[in-house]
Amino acid sequence: MTQLATARWPGIAHTPRTPLRARAAKAILRPTANRVPVRLTFADGSFWGAGDADSPEMRVVRPKAFFARLGAETKIGFGEAYMAGDWTAGEGTDLADLLTPFAERLTSIVPEPLLKFRGFVDKKLPHHQRNSVQGSRKNIEAHYDLSNDLFAQFLDPSLSYSAAYFASPDQDLATAQLRKIDAILDDANVSEGTRVLEIGSGWGALAIRAAQRGAKVTTITISTEQAALAEERFAEAGVDVDLQLVDYREVTGQYDAIVSVEMIEAVGEEYWPTYFATIDKLLAPGGRVAIQAITMAHHRYLATRNSYGWIQKYIFPGGLIPSLDAIDETLAEHTSLTVSNRRTLGQDYARTLHEWRENFNANWSTIHEQGFDETFRRMWEFYLAYCEAGFRTGYLDVFQITMSRPAEG
Repeated sequence: MTQLATARWPGIAHTPRTPLRARAAKAILRPTANRVPVRLTFADGSFWGAGDADSPEMRVVRPKAFFARLGAETKIGFGEAYMAGDWTAGEGTDLADLLTPFAERLTSIVPEPLLKFRGFVDKKLPHHQRNSVQGSRKNIEAHYDLSNDLFAQFLDPSLSYSAAYFASPDQDLATAQLRKIDAILDDANVSEGTRVLEIGSGWGALAIRAAQRGAKVTTITISTEQAALAEERFAEAGVDVDLQLVDYREVTGQYDAIVSVEMIEAVGEEYWPTYFATIDKLLAPGGRVAIQAITMAHHRYLATRNSYGWIQKYIFPGGLIPSLDAIDETLAEHTSLTVSNRRTLGQDYARTLHEWRENFNANWSTIHEQGFDETFRRMWEFYLAYCEAGFRTGYLDVFQITMSRPAEG
């Protein structure tokens, strides 16, 4: 690695020296792999796994480094080893196809006797990633302020960075993204004259669509990069939108409709009561709320809620995916809001992520020219494929959730 790359990726540039843990990781992985229909191949010609020659291939390029990373950071080392090039997908194997069999067995892949040692493996979420007002800004900047030009290379023209909603197998991504936005606006009853608050502006696609319906739109964000481009897009679209660079906890006023697309994952469990209570406070009597939220099964949420993983370290600092039960419990305890409808887009997200990854790889030369290195490429390739596998298998889901506040009188 170059000196610059080493400075940027210290955890990748240096292989940890943990011989005992490396041997333990190897001893655990082999019987685990032999229960999964994949093929782990090594440079000496040996292989592990329950797969055959036609199965997805995981090529272990540097076994010593791979097992060292896996032993040192069990939940983080697998992704770091991919970033470092210690392993890769075999020729002709799609990375998401390789990760999917593991995702299908994620809840049972580790032998039950070893689960008692979870406490020695799981790291607590770091305090500096708490989603306080100041912490949230740092967490959001770490991902969303990377570069507007980067996101433009793999998102559709609307720059929608959330699950699309496909009407058919042949519908294109751009149309499916607008369909997603329209579904949210329809659920929130947004029409001519509606006072709309959007929590989490993104690059402005939803605010533009709402304003085109004749709504009076206020949208908030804490990403300076997104805000700057969103303002340009509002001007290009010829719409009047009030964009405010503020935290959701700082908003005042009253709104007939509040919408928020894949924002709750960045709120943090500690602040879910504040998030929903703020929405409840800002919503006019009889108003509607429509959010889009990535979720996981409640038992998985309970098992991972305090656990620090690869995604939090490299992609979404401070991120935490809720369960539907956790959302319902928070609503019941801290708001007057009631859920009236849920719509799943889980398989739509798998397809969305696949198309993003194809675009990212197809446009890598342009992204590389923007200053992003090979380690970054492998990090984002792993991130997009890892998430695609999660949604393919149902380990992850995403819902459009409609809520309402009782009318007065």
